Amino acid sequence: MRPFERLAEATAPDGTLLSLYRHDGAYLIRVDGVELMSTRRSHAERELARSACASLANATAPHVLIGGLGFGFTLRAALEILPADARVVVAELIPEVIEWNRNPDYDLAGGALRDPRVDLRHADVSNVLRESPGVFDAILLDVDNGAEPITTADNARLYGAAGIRRTLAALKSDGCVAYWSAIPAPQFMKLLARVGLEATAQQVRAHATSGPLHTIMLARRAVKPAPLA
Repeated sequence: MRPFERLAEATAPDGTLLSLYRHDGAYLIRVDGVELMSTRRSHAERELARSACASLANATAPHVLIGGLGFGFTLRAALEILPADARVVVAELIPEVIEWNRNPDYDLAGGALRDPRVDLRHADVSNVLRESPGVFDAILLDVDNGAEPITTADNARLYGAAGIRRTLAALKSDGCVAYWSAIPAPQFMKLLARVGLEATAQQVRAHATSGPLHTIMLARRAVKPAPLA
């Protein structure tokens, strides 16, 4: 069996240790020894982009925010769908993750990051949301482990009522927000409804036909019923 090759390490703002490995041609990131993501399992991340961006394929100059770079699978899938005049902001909190993707020695997302439509920011996505009222046609949040974060404790802010409202405030009136979660999140779905969003959830394999099930949640502002005559 080929050994796991540890390539680099990074420390999140709360002290969590992230390690980049290469094994048999694949790359993976472990968080305190637990696998967080792998290039062998990218189907759910791609589906996150497809669910949020499908309606924007023929839009004029759509503006999209992706929270979390990871290995760039969500970004690449979004770029495949979005038109040439789109703008895609990617917010990544950990600078080393950006460096790993840009490193020409690693077969990661360097090509996607050179796309002229991409605006990559070393930033907390919560701050980007706060600074962008009414800006985005779609917001894709693939941050940490979803509604139960394991990497950075502060990521939990995105999944509370205040964080959802901040996300909602950064959307255009007809915009959508898509969330990736490693596990089903029924309580989070209920919270989305309480905040005023209509949401659907689908289970998606990590691989196209196999692997663990992940959850993609797509939410829009609830349509208020017309007043009675």
